[in-house]
Amino acid sequence: MRNFNPQPIVNTKIGRNDPCPCGSGKKYKKCCENN
Repeated sequence: MRNFNPQPIVNTKIGRNDPCPCGSGKKYKKCCENN
């Protein structure tokens, strides 16, 4: 018997050109990507 735990299909990966989630208004690559 196998245990099946479905994972939610949610892509939380941040693109380098997406707005930074820290709220600075900068692009992620120019803000928190290297932190």
